[in-house]
Amino acid sequence: MKGKIVFLLVGIMSIFCLGACSKDQQPLAPQSTLEKSLQRGVLRVGMSTFVPWAMKDKNGEFIGFEIDVAKRLAQDMGVKVEFVPTKWDGIIPALIAGKFDIIIGGMGILPGRNLKVNFSIPYDYTGMSMVANKELAEGLKTLEDFNRPDITLVVRLGATPVAAAKKFMPKASLRQFDDESQAIQELLNGRAHAMIASAPLPAFQALNYPEKLFLPLKGNFTSEPIGFALKKGDLDTLNFVNNWITVMNAEGWIEERKHFWFETMDWQALIK
Repeated sequence: MKGKIVFLLVGIMSIFCLGACSKDQQPLAPQSTLEKSLQRGVLRVGMSTFVPWAMKDKNGEFIGFEIDVAKRLAQDMGVKVEFVPTKWDGIIPALIAGKFDIIIGGMGILPGRNLKVNFSIPYDYTGMSMVANKELAEGLKTLEDFNRPDITLVVRLGATPVAAAKKFMPKASLRQFDDESQAIQELLNGRAHAMIASAPLPAFQALNYPEKLFLPLKGNFTSEPIGFALKKGDLDTLNFVNNWITVMNAEGWIEERKHFWFETMDWQALIK
């Protein structure tokens, strides 16, 4: 008899605990970015222009690899997408401040960034490459050739290339700009020896300006995983985007879009 009473009490306590725990957890899902986006009917995406990740076409509309990724993610969520152009050096603070829901902008997964945001699993891998001025950098073929005090390198402000330049060419003079177009112009004008940027941007510039620019290195000199960035603690949204990336990779859709934007120049007709 005592055994039955004890069993009954344990059962009642378990049911009570389960109900209480469920009540504690129920408010968490509606607070997630995923749920808020579904309720709003719009996914707000923080991004920064970065050829061919994100740029404007002849009609002023955003196009690019990241734009395709963001549009497909929103489509699969059943919501519209709203792009929020943001300067790269302020994009993480803007996410934390709630100016948009997610960063989809070719952001490298770095430990320092991960202290401030949560990252999805990688949906792409990229690396640092270099494009150089033919006249100023003639005869320079290795990283060590560019690692001299008389060498001027240009990079995008606050981006991964800054860390790469400081690590591999610490002796060189480093100049930082708000976006790639300014850095490229400095290179074309002969005010810098080389520009460091994520592939395939350097290769595209060498193709666009063959009379002035060239690729001094064979391939990329770093490799880094790329992920979506979310506010910390948002496990519901993180679970969704991780599974979405897994499905898209299984379908081959991400690889298909990457091939179009990174391995062909077919898209250039859209911007010229």
